Amino acid sequence: MIRALLAAAIALGIAAPPAEAIENPTVTGPIPASVAPGDAARDYPFLATILFPPGSGYVEEEFFVDGRASRYSTACPATLCAASASDTPAEVVSRDHPYRIRLVVRRPADPARFNGRVIVEWQNVTNNWELDVQWYRASEYFIREGYAWVGVGPQRAGVHGTPNGLRAWSPRRYGTLDVTAGGTITDDSLKWDIFSQAGQAIAQPRGVDPLGGLPGARTLIATGDSQSSVNLATYANAVHPRDPIYAAFVLGGPIDIPIRDDVRQPVLKIISEWDLLRSEARLRRPDTDRYVAWEIAGSSHSDYHNFVVNSPVRLRDVGVRGITPDTANCIDPARSRVRLHLVTHAAYHWTARWLQGERPPAMPAPMAVDLSRDPPVALRDEHGIARGGIRLADAEVPVALNTGWNAGGVAPVPDGACRQAGTHVPFDLVTLRRLYPSRDAYLQRVREVTEQNRRGGFLLPADAERLIATAAEGLPDW
Repeated sequence: MIRALLAAAIALGIAAPPAEAIENPTVTGPIPASVAPGDAARDYPFLATILFPPGSGYVEEEFFVDGRASRYSTACPATLCAASASDTPAEVVSRDHPYRIRLVVRRPADPARFNGRVIVEWQNVTNNWELDVQWYRASEYFIREGYAWVGVGPQRAGVHGTPNGLRAWSPRRYGTLDVTAGGTITDDSLKWDIFSQAGQAIAQPRGVDPLGGLPGARTLIATGDSQSSVNLATYANAVHPRDPIYAAFVLGGPIDIPIRDDVRQPVLKIISEWDLLRSEARLRRPDTDRYVAWEIAGSSHSDYHNFVVNSPVRLRDVGVRGITPDTANCIDPARSRVRLHLVTHAAYHWTARWLQGERPPAMPAPMAVDLSRDPPVALRDEHGIARGGIRLADAEVPVALNTGWNAGGVAPVPDGACRQAGTHVPFDLVTLRRLYPSRDAYLQRVREVTEQNRRGGFLLPADAERLIATAAEGLPDW
């Protein structure tokens, strides 16, 4: 009974009638591709995925969305919004500005596989092109559980940036896209309404349905990572309350923007060690029935898993791989191996349960941080691994030093790019033997810690099994 009442209360909070109706834009497509991904003609979806396993039954399609957006007072002309942008509710400055964007849709082909939930990702444009960071983190989970995923790019950098903004990358395919109302609005102030209208086109399609007619009601969960989560935090705080369309928010790698206490939708933050030291340690607040934050010890903002899965696509379409783990241009060896993406799977799982009335679990303890330093410094154990937080076996049963913060970069790699990639330094055989009497003793301890994380809700059963099965990969015998 209590759970049912809580579910009803959350439903009332997320389904309140909007103050003003969101415009429903016109959807065109799917837009056909005339060449295969990687062809020099570039008439295919930018960063077309390679992460559909054989037999997954998933399809990728691209659509164009045309609408007329309102311009809000919360402009945030820079890529990253200032915290002050969230202080007051957004107001409409002007209306009826034309735009055209693309939607990238990845969904089950079989309607029976669709679970009714749609992950709507605000594409990351830190590099002046659209990157689907959370898709790379959680595509395996989305496919396994029958989610639809939609990528939305409402920002100028992703559409108009050079040399790899969509219009410049393929004038033939994307030359008509525009989020500046024909060059008359250049402060990104249309992005908020564009993101709302994209949600409306998904939730209540008129004409072309970008989800291909998947049946039943659709629950929209907004997500983004890093620069995108900054925008989403401002959107949740100041814009979304005007016209609620998203049921919940999952913010990966949040930076600098606190979530207001009066946000009515559930918000789950996934905080790497770098995120915590960069800003989140100073923004901590207690968990509530609408807000939960998870800090993952030893994890980096830009981690090894995401490098491995997105590097081939980035190299194919943009010509860059990102910082390689063996780079000589970071002061410390780069790319923490702490499996942040598996905790991300659990975060989406718990967000779905949250919308049914069951709040995600709280961390056992926050990461230990010295806030007297600027930036704050993590308190570490004898191996250099951060204390506290959600502790996967990668941190609690270490075979390497994994940290979320690298000392910095060596030209031409900027300090910031290296720092957020974290550090990975394998222990030598002497250290392994000192920590674990045998390989079997190490594996037993991994099983114990992984099972503890599964019971705590920070790992899903399938992911816990895989973590145990791969625990000894690459390790020497001893």
